[in-house]
Amino acid sequence: MKNFIITEEYSFNNLIETKIINNHKDYLSWPIVYFLKNKKTKSAYVGETTDVVTRINTHLKSEEKKQLSSVNFILSDLFHKSATLDLESNLIKYISADGQYNLQNGNLGISNHQYHEKKIYWELFKDIWDELIQLGIARHSLNHINNSDLFKYSPYKSLSKEQIKGLKMILSCLLDEGAKVSLIHGGAGTGKSILAIFLFKLLKTDLEDFNYADFDEEDKELFYLLEKVKDKFSDLNMALVIPMASFRKTISNVFKNVNGLSTKMVIGPSELAKNKYDLIIVDEGHRLRRRVNLGSYYGTFDVNCEKLGLDKFASSELDWVLMQSKKSIIFYDEYQSIKPSDTLKENFKKLELESYTRVEKLKTQLRVRGGNNYIKLIHKLFDEPSKLPVGKYKTDDYEFYLFDDLGDMVDRIKKKNEIHRLSRIVAGYAWEWVSNKNPDSYDIIIGDNKLKWNSVSVDWVNSSNSINEVGCIHTTQGYDLNYTGIIIGPELDYDFELGKLTIDKQKYKDKNGKNSIKDDAELLDFIINIYKTILLRGIEGTYIYVCNDNLRTFLKQFIQSFNTISNKNSIKFLDHPTETTIPFYDLNIAAGSFSELQELENVNFIEVDGIDNNNDYFACTIVGESMNKIIPNGSICIFKKYSGGSRNGLITLVEGRNITDIEFGSNYTIKEYSSKKVTDEEGWHHEEIILLPRSNDSRFESIILRDEETVDFNVLGIFVRVLK
Repeated sequence: MKNFIITEEYSFNNLIETKIINNHKDYLSWPIVYFLKNKKTKSAYVGETTDVVTRINTHLKSEEKKQLSSVNFILSDLFHKSATLDLESNLIKYISADGQYNLQNGNLGISNHQYHEKKIYWELFKDIWDELIQLGIARHSLNHINNSDLFKYSPYKSLSKEQIKGLKMILSCLLDEGAKVSLIHGGAGTGKSILAIFLFKLLKTDLEDFNYADFDEEDKELFYLLEKVKDKFSDLNMALVIPMASFRKTISNVFKNVNGLSTKMVIGPSELAKNKYDLIIVDEGHRLRRRVNLGSYYGTFDVNCEKLGLDKFASSELDWVLMQSKKSIIFYDEYQSIKPSDTLKENFKKLELESYTRVEKLKTQLRVRGGNNYIKLIHKLFDEPSKLPVGKYKTDDYEFYLFDDLGDMVDRIKKKNEIHRLSRIVAGYAWEWVSNKNPDSYDIIIGDNKLKWNSVSVDWVNSSNSINEVGCIHTTQGYDLNYTGIIIGPELDYDFELGKLTIDKQKYKDKNGKNSIKDDAELLDFIINIYKTILLRGIEGTYIYVCNDNLRTFLKQFIQSFNTISNKNSIKFLDHPTETTIPFYDLNIAAGSFSELQELENVNFIEVDGIDNNNDYFACTIVGESMNKIIPNGSICIFKKYSGGSRNGLITLVEGRNITDIEFGSNYTIKEYSSKKVTDEEGWHHEEIILLPRSNDSRFESIILRDEETVDFNVLGIFVRVLK
């Protein structure tokens, strides 16, 4: 039964107070969430309150809110203050990233509320979101949004304590007459881009939209600093500089969908000579260039230097930033400098020592689920290979495997992409880009594997054919991926006698990346930085295939072999349960319902590692080809018992009297779940349930249940993974 109500759409005018009092008198002093909108202008505002009449009347007096024409209220007897604050935050984040409405909300009102029942209310939020889609307020599924750039780089984010500390330093720097530069050091995945975008939105937002009640006493300093900055700089002339064209386009699209921001605010370094700014924020500052290996960019670089009165041979784009801004904030990671054209580390070190520079460091890993232990391992493998301890990296939180067969790695990435999206193959620049001129040719040929480089240079990660191509450092730096499959090319090897990594300069094919370099040690540093950078792209997992035998042998000491893991993955069946087992059910012998099957005395049990709360899981064999893109025929799979919440977009094991699956031969099937809901005077119910196959065989069709067919229907479990 549904435990919330999204009210009808009320006109947002002076008559609304009467309607609220007459229709929702039980909620006048109760925590609720509301959604103000104008369908024509696609402008909206999300809020929460415990005094709905007062809050709505306040909004009616606001010139900006007056432009909104209607409102829906979200009501539930289960709501309390923490829950509605959390719901408000989630709605702001997801509605902004959904892209249908531009929000008037200020981003400082997004707080990461922690409370005892947070997971329960997340399940409630998923149901609310499904109904918002039905009402046309939202368009995309939560899974789709989670993988979108609009969500990942949205300014509507809660910041970590470390990021808030950096933000306070930046605001203090803006107020300090003696400070000109904030230099923020941070490795890949420490949230530099998020903080840069958050800050930009923050400084472009009216303070009246901030909900001070969302923050504890620790945040009062932040509000004080922000108010002082707003008093001092009423309207800052700002620009966000992003050196890489591909990532710049991505962030421009984010700005286009955020109220108060525009694509014109995101610029490349070449545009700096045109204007002076009160404030310049630079993301990926390590990619600011100097006059080395610039190709066709030499002309623009020289003209800009002349315009600014700089010596073109001695200056860099970093100098352009400093000259054209009263204040600048530069996010920088020396370990992501990957080309000789990048501004020298020495220039940044010199800047750091200036009296007008303020320095902060971001250390906590926010992207990679392997956390700081994984980051430390990557740095040790590539920076200190002779000092590594014996032992392989193991964690249940992150997939990190070494592959002996490239084809296996490519197949696994494609399967991960089917389930999680944003899974890509990336390689070092050790092969010529032949397919650029001859689309029928292959660039990377390793054994029986024939692969092509990226067919597009800008926003390749999100391009339609990227799963069938190979990206490089230039198309992936700055991006998040769910899973990354990395090919370490023949240009990099390991010398066991010397105990260090070595390079073959002839096998490194980035001409602009090596032409001016005479010292092999310098080139080695750039190549190592490239691999470290792409090894920190994957949120959920990273896979590696190594071309050279010596380097593969070296890495095998510290990275689990996927082939070994697969071979060891033999399933042990037991007659009795233990602390490490889950039940195994044979659907082929199911004469009645699944509940009856669970009561059989001769149930077998399977030992499974890495699962908490074993009572919440079960396993069974999946027969057939209707899901072979994800589940090979005959696989034993783990399922989590379904306990409620949205199922849309998830792979589910279901039973129902009206289900006929030719492969199972019973009232069971496993398919991707999708449904449409309707609401009437009796509440909500399913109008249609669609069970979609995910097969390479196009003959399999969806199973569609309508009306009364949806009543006698149970979701038994949510697919977790293939066990064997």
